[in-house]
Amino acid sequence: MIKKPNVVVIGGGTGLSNLLRGLKHFPVNLSAIVTVADDGGSTGKLRKDYDIPAPGDLRNVMVSLSKKESLIEEMFQYRFKDGELKDQCLGNIMLAGMVDITGSMTQATKALSDMLDLYGEVIPVSNQPLELCAKLTNGKIIKGESNIAKYVHENDAKIDRVFYEDDASATRRAMKAIKNADFIIFGIGSLYTSIAPNLVIDGIKKELLYSKAEKIYICNAMQQPGETTGYTVYDHVRVVEKHLEGNLNTIIVNSNMKIPKETLKMYHDDGADIVEIDYDNLTEYTLIEKDLIKIDDDTKWVRHNFLKLGVEIYSHILEKSQ
Repeated sequence: MIKKPNVVVIGGGTGLSNLLRGLKHFPVNLSAIVTVADDGGSTGKLRKDYDIPAPGDLRNVMVSLSKKESLIEEMFQYRFKDGELKDQCLGNIMLAGMVDITGSMTQATKALSDMLDLYGEVIPVSNQPLELCAKLTNGKIIKGESNIAKYVHENDAKIDRVFYEDDASATRRAMKAIKNADFIIFGIGSLYTSIAPNLVIDGIKKELLYSKAEKIYICNAMQQPGETTGYTVYDHVRVVEKHLEGNLNTIIVNSNMKIPKETLKMYHDDGADIVEIDYDNLTEYTLIEKDLIKIDDDTKWVRHNFLKLGVEIYSHILEKSQ
């Protein structure tokens, strides 16, 4: 019997959930290491009230890995319409309650994951309610994940790096998953507020640097207003490697530059554009270039087609595993 490869995916936000929806259909041992630095919206309120790591991204990942996704999504994403719980998400409340019962976010996600019989393992990167900080290129420090994206967008500022003021400890489950990984995937998602926050935690950084696993980065198809305005593919790669303090092996990029005019105008109006592939700067990497996007029917924004992406990643894993 062929051993299923251990695949670790690191990130946060909707990008990570979308990626996992594609990967869960393939025979791999899947682990998702998820950022817990979100401090906005209903997630931020629960985090502040109960001094827990942000549950929102963990909730979304659990939904994406569920075997009965439509049913679990309806339950976990339900938001109360009035009363003291108005706008709170049921899944977040369940995670907060399980933290109180089990003693940590790691145990809370494990308990709920076992109950839901997920396709993979969901692992918070830390059990602490971390506050993300960003140092801008002008030296200014911005504190709070939600403040970072807002500030750089509104002030046309550039981020130099992200960090945590207080010592941030990685969960043992996250470090173990990296240690046992055959392939480690970074992305899709916000470069500075979903991916990099995981890489600057000492235990994670150490295990990633020691790991012999192939390190794959999936680059966003479109720039993110404020965070990555004007960025090329290599600019994204450089940011990941800077925070990782190590090198990536394989870069997956979208080759379809035929974005509908209506959608492209939306991005231009917001100060963003297509992420250009600067081939001359990518010669040291294995470059996988495929048509991987679709246009969201409701929002008209560009999204990765999770099924296409899953096929390309698994094909690459099979090729490298032979």
